[in-house]
Amino acid sequence: MGDRFRSATFDDLPSHLILEILTSGARLGGVDLACLELTNSTFRATNLVDFAAFQLSRSHPIYVSLSNRAQEELLARCNGNWKKVLRFLQSVHQSSDIVETSSGNQMQIRSGRYHTLLIKDSTVYSCGSSLCGVLGHGPETTQCVAFTPIKFPYPVRVTHVSASHNHAAFVTNLGEVFTCGDNSSFCCGHGDTNRAIFKPRLVQSLKHIPCKQVAAGVSFTVFLTTEGQVYTCGTNSHGQLGHGDTLDRPTPKLIEPLGPGPVTQIAAGPGFTLAVTNDGTVYSCGSGSNFCLGHGEQHNELRPRVVQWFRRKGIFVVRVSAGDEHVVALDSNGFVTVHTMSSQGRSTGSSSQSDLSKPRKVQFRRCYCGLSAPFSTSWSDKNPRRRYFGCKYWPDSKEDCCFFEWYDDEVSEWYKEVLNQLVYTWGKGYCGALGHGDEIDKTVPALLSSLKNHLAVQVCASKRKTFVLLDNGSVYGFGWMGFGSLGFPDRGVSDKVLKPSMLYSLKDHHICQVSTGLYHSVVVTNRGRIFGFGDNERAQLAHDKLRVCLHPTEILVEGVSEDGGICL
Repeated sequence: MGDRFRSATFDDLPSHLILEILTSGARLGGVDLACLELTNSTFRATNLVDFAAFQLSRSHPIYVSLSNRAQEELLARCNGNWKKVLRFLQSVHQSSDIVETSSGNQMQIRSGRYHTLLIKDSTVYSCGSSLCGVLGHGPETTQCVAFTPIKFPYPVRVTHVSASHNHAAFVTNLGEVFTCGDNSSFCCGHGDTNRAIFKPRLVQSLKHIPCKQVAAGVSFTVFLTTEGQVYTCGTNSHGQLGHGDTLDRPTPKLIEPLGPGPVTQIAAGPGFTLAVTNDGTVYSCGSGSNFCLGHGEQHNELRPRVVQWFRRKGIFVVRVSAGDEHVVALDSNGFVTVHTMSSQGRSTGSSSQSDLSKPRKVQFRRCYCGLSAPFSTSWSDKNPRRRYFGCKYWPDSKEDCCFFEWYDDEVSEWYKEVLNQLVYTWGKGYCGALGHGDEIDKTVPALLSSLKNHLAVQVCASKRKTFVLLDNGSVYGFGWMGFGSLGFPDRGVSDKVLKPSMLYSLKDHHICQVSTGLYHSVVVTNRGRIFGFGDNERAQLAHDKLRVCLHPTEILVEGVSEDGGICL
């Protein structure tokens, strides 16, 4: 009788219903699924969590766009763990767009030259110097020393922002685009005036063309529509607008289709434009100075041109970031690329080693000395991720302690290429901004080998410095310290960091997004906390009394009233 009234538990649900709950719009991540597996006996005893991670990964837009080979590479990179694949896909997406924090907030942060923009739950805040109205608070405001909400002509929900030297752009959930700031070059897209726009104004020519992303360069703007088309406006002295000429455009104009597929991401440097299509191809146009276009030469390109280095290597790029004088790219396996002086690459081969990621029955082994021979994984350059049995005392001087047996076949050259690529950079190497341990300019993409065996989810470049965010929430930086904006408190404010180094000042936090301006940098954690470091002379770190922050300093947004923050 009592059983009739016993409360049903999660364990009583049929497996197909549990799977439906896990995969139907719950926005669960790899970490969430791992926690369920650890805390619930039902998940530990079944493969439901792995299967849910598999289904969520295979339906993710980034994964869907990958080729079969790229999908195999990603799974191998994640050791055949679908939860890790899911975490990578979601981390890449969030680090470039909106971060969903554990506290329930939706956030995005962007650094401009002397200001910072923040989205928090669809409301946009700004702080720092309001040069030419870039903060969006009106002509009477010259500086905001705290994050202050921006007022739009009517209520909107902002989903994307871009901050440049002297203008800003905003995209709403309806695809509308607003801009403000210096419009002397018509970079704000308002052809009826070349005066500064002090408050966000709707770009009328895009009113019926929904957009999902914007990239603000120096005196020009790039717009990405929901259909994957690209529009540009503003100054065009180097061909950065991509229309085949050097004529300025007062209003956004459509660039001819870049390829057979839609564009998925855009980036803008001072005088050049980058675009990534859904097949992982990178296009560049504009100023060829400092080899930023990645074609091995310094000629300007008036139309978008394919960066052939990636295509020849079969590398699928998912994200790019444009600095002032260099570029960083992230491929579909979490590898980071750098452009190098040498155009010669390693042989990729044609054989596949994807069988390493497939589960197989592992038998027990025992060494001749009587001890067990653990099942281990090699990370040598010759045999990366090749599994073996070996006595823990091997190799040793004892003759009877020499048990060693490979479990996997020999690692192919192609698979070594897959496992040993990371972030790619190219352009001007001054101050170590490319991370190769020197200051040599790089003309074509090159592997950032020092981050081997790490899984990167975001790359971020600015003037003479670069940040790489890993899937475990740690941040690596290299380049010019620039008033402490690289995040190493023990370094001088003008020191150079020539190779990627971990920011131990942030080790107690799981970082989800990083952005850097001219002399300041900001990060968002998975708990929704914001930290900034570097120059604060113009209150770009939202602190009233600090002139510089050598240690990451928390920036508070809570408590901002409807009337706004503190503006001067």
